[in-house]
Amino acid sequence: MKVLAIQRAEQFSPNSVEKDNAIMEAVVSRLRQQGHEVSIVREGADCLSHVASSSRLSATPSDSSDTFSLIITMSRLPETLEWLKLQQGSRVINSAEGIARCARKEIDALMRRIGTPMPPTEGADGYWLKRGDMAAQTKDDVQYAADLQDLEEKKSQMQARGITDIVVSAHVKGDLVKFYGVLGTGFFRCFYPTDDGGSKFGDEALNGKAHHYAFQTACLHQQAEQLAAQAGILVYGGDCIVRADGTYCMIDFNDWPSFSRCREEAADAIVKRVMMEMEECNEKSR
Repeated sequence: MKVLAIQRAEQFSPNSVEKDNAIMEAVVSRLRQQGHEVSIVREGADCLSHVASSSRLSATPSDSSDTFSLIITMSRLPETLEWLKLQQGSRVINSAEGIARCARKEIDALMRRIGTPMPPTEGADGYWLKRGDMAAQTKDDVQYAADLQDLEEKKSQMQARGITDIVVSAHVKGDLVKFYGVLGTGFFRCFYPTDDGGSKFGDEALNGKAHHYAFQTACLHQQAEQLAAQAGILVYGGDCIVRADGTYCMIDFNDWPSFSRCREEAADAIVKRVMMEMEECNEKSR
């Protein structure tokens, strides 16, 4: 099988470039060990022209025998997503459409439609505002506001940076839990970032050290899988807050995280999902 692996543009890996590289490289290594021909590139200005010239893929759909059977991608640049939509001869994980649905404004609306537990829009413990048009690139794209006045000031600051799509939710007290999954494989893991100190921007500190409140992991898994399926994302991750009473709300959902806390297991599960996808393609072609 001929495979193209596309690394994420560094601007979308704030403080996580090495971790994001590592999960893709782990998957590529496993595919190569199975005998597949894998090319790996980083998305950016020269990436697609290089791929097109080397494989005869282009800006238009191709029926060439030289096309990639599979494209695995951590892409987020709009031009990369548009290019991926045109590669009709290739199976793409995650799909361009699914990645686009993970923009904060889109995933927020989807979560509300399907009944995913979410934080309230108002509360007495402050607010979070996040850019809604795409994934966070800097610390300023996700900010905490202590009260309504602070919220309005920080909204104005975002708008001054040209960010007009802004999603707001109330701060929820409780344990911050990060989760990672691969749709339909049974792989799902949860971690408390304050246990190991790993953080992109340090925002986890606002909730304090985890109390490890008991909650139903199986229910979170089920709801995360439902959201992933509705979004069209096979490789996913996110964050939730577990309250002292065991209830929880999901505060973030992303396409293809770094899986840095469970990389080797995750890479095995991603390759398993890849094989499931290719088997499905083969079944349809018979």
